[in-house]
Amino acid sequence: MKGIELIELLENVDPAYIEAAAAEPKVKKFAWLKKYGAIAACIALLLSAGLGTYAYAAEVKEYKAAIRFFNEYDLSVEGLTRGEIKNVYRDITSASFSYEKTAEVLANSLHSEQILGFEILQEAPTPGDLEYLWNYRNDNGGFIRPAKDGVHYEYRSEYTEGDEIFLRQSYLEKYDGETLVWSAAVSEFAIRGYSEVSDGVLVYGTSGWQKTCAWLAKLDENGALVWKKTVDHGFEDEYIAEVLENADGSYAVISRGDYKYFCLSQCSAEGRETHCKKTEVGNYGIWNAARFGDGYIVQLGSYMAGEYAALVKVDREGNITGSFSYGSEDSDYYIADMIEFNGDIYLSTYAVPAQDGEHAGSRGEIAAVLQELFANDSREISGEELTQLVRENYTAVLLVCDPLVGTPREFYSVEGSLGGALSLNSFGRLLWDVESIATTFYSPTTNAFTIGGTCQVFRYTFDDSGTLVSQEKTDEFTNFLR
Repeated sequence: MKGIELIELLENVDPAYIEAAAAEPKVKKFAWLKKYGAIAACIALLLSAGLGTYAYAAEVKEYKAAIRFFNEYDLSVEGLTRGEIKNVYRDITSASFSYEKTAEVLANSLHSEQILGFEILQEAPTPGDLEYLWNYRNDNGGFIRPAKDGVHYEYRSEYTEGDEIFLRQSYLEKYDGETLVWSAAVSEFAIRGYSEVSDGVLVYGTSGWQKTCAWLAKLDENGALVWKKTVDHGFEDEYIAEVLENADGSYAVISRGDYKYFCLSQCSAEGRETHCKKTEVGNYGIWNAARFGDGYIVQLGSYMAGEYAALVKVDREGNITGSFSYGSEDSDYYIADMIEFNGDIYLSTYAVPAQDGEHAGSRGEIAAVLQELFANDSREISGEELTQLVRENYTAVLLVCDPLVGTPREFYSVEGSLGGALSLNSFGRLLWDVESIATTFYSPTTNAFTIGGTCQVFRYTFDDSGTLVSQEKTDEFTNFLR
């Protein structure tokens, strides 16, 4: 609900409720989210107050004018009573600047603006969930193959055995739930990813040892090969990070060259390259990308630099036109997925405690968990205790961001979880997958990970206006390996 619409409703509300709501709004906020604290107080008011029949016409008229003024100049009413809001309004509009609260309002509005946030309460894993996962893991050799509902794709590669290893064949497979619909063999390159498009699937990958060459191929809806080509922009090493379908049916191919160039090329539906732009950005990987209007939003990340949530705006020609990032003093944020919805940028992220100390970077997201384990010499920690510790380390966060400057307008958070995939269903509604950490185990001698486990997928649905309308506990689950 917009602030101006709220004003009309406030006219008939008891002033006592307004003062109570303004003094202590019942919302959860994060330090790095920066706008519309005033609306937070108003919404708390409307959720708790009954409508009255007060008719203080003159006072209400002045208060409405004061609220309009605060909204127009993005001034925060957080912590102010109804009377103080009017006094600050009079003090500024009369150019007096003598009221003691005026300086406080201006300082807060300039340096610590906040937005409204919602915490979604999610049920913890049940004994039945844990029993199912335990049995599934033991029936499948000790590890879980991630399960998904509905239509989805998986890929794999086969290699020769012996002293030398060579790629034999790659496969893209289409599933409906657990049922295989078709399997398509792709020769000459190892598949590293795919993108669903309106009339099929694009698969991309690499080949070569001395020189890494990027490949792109198109399969139709039945898995038949339509075309296949190399993507060569003069680099010694190049890989494709993402392929996005444009509104006109062409494709934007986003690749990384020689570990320091961001490259965007345009490709026709028939596979012919029509444009290419290379930009040196340094040693940053391309971790995510999404179409936005006639351009794109791209995540550039670097574990070495500790940059996990930096985005750049890119136009159709491949020019970087803007950038913004997300973080706070006490938390690090990781972007899992992004999508355009209703003209806004939606970011699926998760937050962990900020890393500190000499070895924090090498421990990654679970630095705080490992620090707790080492401090208490907990090598024999039980799975139940470890799971609780890991759940306390993670918070899934969905950000709704302004497309021009990247500023979050609102957010939704879920504790004990990781933000997952974003997608649109057949009705055009937004689906947010949240991976709730269900089981974990400690494996300090394993090279690939230190803590493993399983996440149960919850799916949240947002309607056309961006309102959360439903929650579903799915039968899907993913591996947790850190």
